[in-house]
Amino acid sequence: MTGLAISFVLQTAMLTAGADGYSDAYHAAQSNGKPLVVLVGTEWCPGCKTMKHGILPRLMGRGKMQRVNFAQVNSDDDWGLASKLLVGDTIPQLVVFAKTPEGWKCEHLKGAKSEAEVEEAIERATNAMRATERLSMTPTSSSATN
Repeated sequence: MTGLAISFVLQTAMLTAGADGYSDAYHAAQSNGKPLVVLVGTEWCPGCKTMKHGILPRLMGRGKMQRVNFAQVNSDDDWGLASKLLVGDTIPQLVVFAKTPEGWKCEHLKGAKSEAEVEEAIERATNAMRATERLSMTPTSSSATN
């Protein structure tokens, strides 16, 4: 099996994760500080299919999703979780949680989005993460004077 084929299999497995996948990604984000990206949708929704089978695999193939923790939530299968993540009832929604100096912030991309729009949201989240890391590495005034 070639490296490209192995990558495709791993990406496909990643995109089929359900509620357990969300729990794992959530806990990973809490421990590693990387943004949490959650695709909320259904199997029957055309825009959801575009995001799940088109946009996100292309971003994964370009390595853009390695900088985030990713999960997918099917709102038909787990409405309780989906209703906590969604703003309104539009699907698909890509929910991007980013750790900032002020705490975790959330951005919602409603409807099917272009690859560039999703990549920009991921970039905003990873930039926020980097800013938080830089601040945590900056010596405080009390430690600088000691």
